[in-house]
Amino acid sequence: MVQRTRFAIGGMGRAGKALKQALETYRISQNKLAVALSVDRSIVFRWFHEQTDPSGEAIVEIVQALKGIEPAAAKKFVELYLGELVEEQE
Repeated sequence: MVQRTRFAIGGMGRAGKALKQALETYRISQNKLAVALSVDRSIVFRWFHEQTDPSGEAIVEIVQALKGIEPAAAKKFVELYLGELVEEQE
């Protein structure tokens, strides 16, 4: 039996902070992102306000949804979320 551990890159809230900054910078509403993700707005609200962290799968879906709304917002979200990891690759 494989024991699974849950971890977040950079700790709790990092995804929420990155999401909040990307949405505010590109003036994308929480509702617009929720519609693009086909999820209830309360889910995006909880990520945005750092009440819960999105899963790894949700992070990928957020990036894809943001690309469909505003590609620059998707890029900003990834840069903010991954931070130094992205910079090291360049």
